[in-house]
Amino acid sequence: MTDEELKRLFESLRTNNEAMHAETRRHFDVALESARDDFKVVADKTQMVGERLTREAEQIRHEMRSGFAETQAMLKFSHAELDRRLSALEVNQGTLQHTVAELQTRIERLESR
Repeated sequence: MTDEELKRLFESLRTNNEAMHAETRRHFDVALESARDDFKVVADKTQMVGERLTREAEQIRHEMRSGFAETQAMLKFSHAELDRRLSALEVNQGTLQHTVAELQTRIERLESR
């Protein structure tokens, strides 16, 4: 092979290499742009899921607080009702004790006659 043939061969290889490099670069750029689009979609959906979870957590907290408030109100009402009933029993017990004491006094007076 002559020097001139070698030069043409190298020039042909260099031209071919440059063309392949340019084509590879175009494919890489297209693939990179596609990956960027995919990442953006994933990021957007991740943000949407995060926002949805935040709303759900807020709703659950609200429902729990509301339920706790209702339960506390029921307990207060129940406690008040039990307190009222207990107070009535205590009054009745006091009345009965007083009546029994009076009856004992009357029996003692009758027996002492």
